Amino acid sequence: MIGKIIGGLVGAQAAKHSTRIGGTGGAIVGALAVPVISRMRLRTMLLLGASGYLAKKLIDKKEHEGAEVPVATDTTTP
Repeated sequence: MIGKIIGGLVGAQAAKHSTRIGGTGGAIVGALAVPVISRMRLRTMLLLGASGYLAKKLIDKKEHEGAEVPVATDTTTP
């Protein structure tokens, strides 16, 4: 019971950083994630964590490549 409450609070806080899920939706997802995670094997949790880490790195890399500063070309002479 306490795990579901803590999961709901964590989910609600995580939803504040997401535009797709609201606070209530985050709390529900967090509360439902606790029993699902408790039934997973350690190998599965590690794989999910590594996959999330790699996905975040790829997304950050793609955003960094798209946000490069254009080179200023000044053709006037002083």
